[in-house]
Amino acid sequence: MKLPDRAPFSYRDDPNVPEFDDRGLRTVMDAQCGLCARGARWIARNDHARAFRIIPMQTDLGRALFQHYDLDPEDPASWLFLDQGQGYTSLDAIIRVGRHLGGASKLLSALRVLPRPVQDALYGAIARNRYRLSPRVDMCTLPDADIQARLLI
Repeated sequence: MKLPDRAPFSYRDDPNVPEFDDRGLRTVMDAQCGLCARGARWIARNDHARAFRIIPMQTDLGRALFQHYDLDPEDPASWLFLDQGQGYTSLDAIIRVGRHLGGASKLLSALRVLPRPVQDALYGAIARNRYRLSPRVDMCTLPDADIQARLLI
């Protein structure tokens, strides 16, 4: 899914988006999804520069950012990646996260050969079924200190 064209850091001018520390890389993800919690662990293990922060979509900030980019904050299939104030979603966002993490994660770039509709369909199929693929958790209460340190809540 392609997000609407927005200028970098456009959310700063949106009165509905609370101010937040947007230096570095930000992901907005479902804090109740086990698959997303695995994604947060993947980021925490591989983000040696400690550039990533995680914003639960269930927070006021997460909901406001989703709405700014025309994403449904009630749709658990949504997630958002912010890089230099620009928003990305779907498999495109995962590929970009992998590129930032480096190492074997950069191999996700190979998925770029798939046409955008195929990327979106693949991501959508996994996202729609993620509660069946992985049990629900509460990312905000996970005992993983590295994930806790990255949460913007």
